[in-house]
Amino acid sequence: MKIKILALGKIKEKFLKEGINEFLKRLTAYTSLEIVEIPAIEIKDENLTERILEQEGEKILSRIKKESFVITLEINGKMLTSEEFAAKIEEIANGGISEIIFVIGSSCGISAAVSNRANLKISLSKMTFLHQFARLILIEQIYRAFKIIKGETYHK
Repeated sequence: MKIKILALGKIKEKFLKEGINEFLKRLTAYTSLEIVEIPAIEIKDENLTERILEQEGEKILSRIKKESFVITLEINGKMLTSEEFAAKIEEIANGGISEIIFVIGSSCGISAAVSNRANLKISLSKMTFLHQFARLILIEQIYRAFKIIKGETYHK
């Protein structure tokens, strides 16, 4: 199974890049994971937020195959424990799905069209994180999920 993360914006902070790269390296034993960075559109006028989200949404949707299982990270998404997340990844893989796509929006979120395309909407926490942190947290949780699925020590 292939996993792809579609993320708006670039990671600029060195410490986040290092953390992300560490988990990407660890994941090679379990799955193929690709991060696709999509340039975020700067919002200079809050009245244009919806229109910009729609434009970003078109860019995101153009990178999603019809048969892909799409998981969006959303404020109002379902919160899962690490064990529930691992079980969901395993269920998707066992269901014959060959690609899971995670979508991380910009600091303003994602468009309604992208949200509507989601097969599953999750929230990482009730807390608010910088969206750059969400990428590191998500990749760590994907790694943790595979360790749980394989019954390996990492998750306690």
